Amino acid sequence: MTTPWKKGERRWIGEVQDQWVMYSDNPTDYTLHAPIGYGSTSVVYLSSYHPPSSSSPSQPLACAVKLINLDLLPPQSLHQLTQETRLMSLSKHPNVLRVRGSWTEGSRLYIAMRLMRKGSVADLMAYRYQGGLAEDVCRCILKQALEGLKYLHVNGFIHRDVKAANLLIDDDGTVLLGDLGVAVSTLDDVPSPTSTTFSSSTFSTSIGTSTGTGAGTGTGTGNGTATARPRIRKRSFVGTPSWMAPEVIRRQAYDSSADIWSFGILSLELTRGRAPYSRLPPSRILSQILTLPPPTLLLTGGVYTYTPQFADIISLCLSPDPGARPGAGELLDKAWFRQARKKAFLVGSVLQGLPPLEERLVRRGEGDGGGRARGRGGILRSLGWGRGRGRGRGRGVWGA
Repeated sequence: MTTPWKKGERRWIGEVQDQWVMYSDNPTDYTLHAPIGYGSTSVVYLSSYHPPSSSSPSQPLACAVKLINLDLLPPQSLHQLTQETRLMSLSKHPNVLRVRGSWTEGSRLYIAMRLMRKGSVADLMAYRYQGGLAEDVCRCILKQALEGLKYLHVNGFIHRDVKAANLLIDDDGTVLLGDLGVAVSTLDDVPSPTSTTFSSSTFSTSIGTSTGTGAGTGTGTGNGTATARPRIRKRSFVGTPSWMAPEVIRRQAYDSSADIWSFGILSLELTRGRAPYSRLPPSRILSQILTLPPPTLLLTGGVYTYTPQFADIISLCLSPDPGARPGAGELLDKAWFRQARKKAFLVGSVLQGLPPLEERLVRRGEGDGGGRARGRGGILRSLGWGRGRGRGRGRGVWGA
């Protein structure tokens, strides 16, 4: 079911009716509780949203609120952050985690989103599937992630940090793309100044931009057919090392095909519990990506066996030539993805009997029993707010 467009609202291709309530932008409607995660410039709070009511008080809704200290960001990135936060609040897709409320107080930006209690796919693997996931589970997760990527790409966005830590799982098996903190618009009328932040796992350095034709261009169907619009290619050095495309590392102009490379690495991550080279220091990871042939799927030797068809999908995504990589829509048309199970399959196969997220993290020593992460990222990463550490967890068969 499509949604009628409101006057003055940005037109999103392929949007659907959002079944979840939007929150308000009024800070008095929120109660922030204990911190549940930390980033280099932000803190995430377990929070309650109190829907405004003209009569009796309504039941508060649990949510997550991210507080970003704008003083710690370079000036040129502030416009991008506030503008794209607004744009992502307008996105409506079942596989993209939506911004549901935002406001500023002085130099602090608050962003409210749904609280995903099942956590991330990375957290699921770290807790129960350190050696990787079965092919049917991988396919169910990857297809949903690809649907979200297709939606972003058709609407002129590059996610730029596609990995298991940024795939969130809902109670019903829905997989959502989260952590849009480094997503960027490539539309010609949406200026996107590049940022200059750096952390131990997610890099972002201003290199400038150049114009070009993005791989994510094309027509799409929302309320009718929309015509492709000019794109601006990016040169920003952004992402998490193990998942970064070669052209991003080389600071060459790139487009949505860089996300497809990351998607290929994500696929490998799901089969072995960690990404290739993820146990190496960041500088070594980048060097390996540039100097070694693209990694391939090992059909045997791990916890599960995999089909040549799955290996072929990954090889297509990891083509060194960005122009040779298929688009998200083209991948979804592949026979391998058409065989994907419904999302409810995840409930019975991997989510059943899974303890609450907070309990899982406490068992792993990442919490203090009150929901607060001891390290700078435990629950934060599991809710899709964090950057991960770039060093995959769990045992696998990668050479490094």
